[in-house]
Parts: sequence; C-alpha cells; structure tokens
Amino acid sequence: MKVFKYIVFSSLLSLSIACGSGKENPKFQLELEQNKKTLQIGDAVTLTIKNPKKLQIDSVTYAYAGNTFAKSINNKKITKKLNTPLGKHLIAATVYYDNKKALLSKELILHNNKAPKLYTYKIINTYPHDIQAYTQGLEFYKDTLYESTGRYGHSSLRKVALTTGKVLEKTNLEKQYFAEGISILNNKIYLLTWREGKGFVYNTTGLKKEKEFTYQQSKEGWGLCNDGEHLYKSDGTDKIWLLDPETLEEKSYIQPTTHKSVSTRLNELEWVEGKIYANTYLKDGVAIINPETGAIEGIIDLRGLREKVTQHQTLDVLNGIAYNPNTKKLYVTGKNWDKLFEIEIIEKS
Repeated sequence: MKVFKYIVFSSLLSLSIACGSGKENPKFQLELEQNKKTLQIGDAVTLTIKNPKKLQIDSVTYAYAGNTFAKSINNKKITKKLNTPLGKHLIAATVYYDNKKALLSKELILHNNKAPKLYTYKIINTYPHDIQAYTQGLEFYKDTLYESTGRYGHSSLRKVALTTGKVLEKTNLEKQYFAEGISILNNKIYLLTWREGKGFVYNTTGLKKEKEFTYQQSKEGWGLCNDGEHLYKSDGTDKIWLLDPETLEEKSYIQPTTHKSVSTRLNELEWVEGKIYANTYLKDGVAIINPETGAIEGIIDLRGLREKVTQHQTLDVLNGIAYNPNTKKLYVTGKNWDKLFEIEIIEKS
C-alpha cells in the first residue's frame, strides 16, 4: 500500500494549520485566485505572488501538502488541478529573490468529488450480548471474537462466544485507565486508552499484557484496526493515523472527507475488504473510507437497531463493528446493548 509521504511536511506546519492563517511575509503575499480555499478533487487552483514592493522575483516553487507541483519563472501565474491528499493542508510557496528566499503558505481544504453512496441494512441473525459491556472495540481474529469495554474502573479486554454472548476469558485494566478500541495483528492485541496517552499490547493466549506504548502526535485514543500490515488509529479529530506495528509510531495520517466536509469524531474502526469502516460517535451510522485517500465512499444508515435492544437507563450509543474475513459476515452492537446483530449491507436505490 502507499505510505502517505506528504504528511511529513504537513506535520511540520501543523501549527499554521491549527491557526488557520498560514504563513505570510511583509514583502510578499500568496494569492489564490478568487480567494477560493475550498475545492474538490480535479478542481484547478490559480496561484500568484502579490509583490507590492516591486522586488525582482526570480522564481517561485509551489507545493501542496509537502509535495512540490509547480515552478513559476518571474512570478507568472500558475494553474494546477489538485487530486490528493484530501482534507485540510497547506499550499506553500517559496519565493526566490535577490539571492534570498521567502516562505509563504495558506490553508486549503480539498474535498472528494463524489457524494458517498448510501446504504441501509438487513438483520440476518441476532445474538446475546453482555448488557454490562460498554463496548469500545470489537474484532474477530481466527474466528474468535474479542471485545474491549470502557469506563474507569470497569474497563476490560475479553474473548466472547459469538452465539451465546458468554465471556470466555477476561482481563481487567487498572482503574485509572479507560479502555478504547482494539485491533489484532500477528497474535498481538493492541488496545488503546482514551485520555491516558498510552496503549497496551497483549498476547492472544491468556490475554497477558506484554508491553505498553505512548502516543506521539495524537492526544487521545479512540478506534483501532489493521490491514494485515499497518495499524490505523482514530483520535476524535479529523485524522486517522497510520501506525508502525513494531514501534507504534504515528507515521502519517489521512483525513476522512466527503464531497462537502472533513469528518471528525470517528470512533470504532474495522478493516473490511480493503476499506475502513468507522462509526461516528453519537451517530447511528458507519462511514466507508478509502484508506489510500481518506475519501468517504459510503454511509451505512443503522438507525433503528438501538430500538431493537432492551431499553434501560444505562443504554448508550451504537459502537462495535466486527467483520469475520473467513465467513464474510459483518456484526454490530452498542454500549450496554443486550444484542449483537449480524447484518447485510444493502445499497439504497
């Protein structure tokens, strides 16, 4: 798969992105024609340097998200189409003049050029689920269902029998940790904590903790999945991070994006046949995300499932997506739901 090299540059300029103002220089100004800062894939952007002091500009090099894409001699206008990466990034200009250079940048948002396909669901089977389980992560590994549950003082990692809901094996986290998503790769279970800035690695035999790791650029841990090689981590922001499974270093990120917006609060993640499935916290839906670009290619409307479980005071939101690659079956549940549903995804007509 591709490694998102553009992130190195974007990370270095993250402060400018956060402020939303980019970088200016008293001698020059970077101008986007018509001041258009929101585009879709394939849209062209026209760039030039405003030069009020009439200085002699030798050349200008332009980059988007760290990738140089154009060079202008004598400050001629440049028009280029943008295709990737999606999300919020910087258009940067390096102005060369009088044996000097000036660095300029402005934030630009690139959306997908297609609306997500819309899907609904059909319930195939219904299974019991522990009503006390505040589900955070849910994943099959070698046909065994694993689950992590949250809340301080109640967080756990467990193996669960699919058809009965019985907890087969369980290990509790210390009271200061709020467990979040899990993913399993090469017989290792990776588990996130919410605001504690660290995650844990367990073995699949006995659920014994082997080591812990700390977060780098992200402050929180939400959801986790893997493609068989890399780990993907959501943190509640507009980013899904790509993690090295050995060092757990956040190497790069994608920004899940529709044709209109950049998504945030993506929670539980699941790898399904080359796509990332992600539910949005507090929403009854799942986004289907292209892991190469971040494009949200589909939305699964799961409204109505919550009404099919036992209604009680501590009933909470949809959370928990598990796909068994051996059976090609998809399962969902929620926090303190007493049912787990096997569902079939159906495209809306």
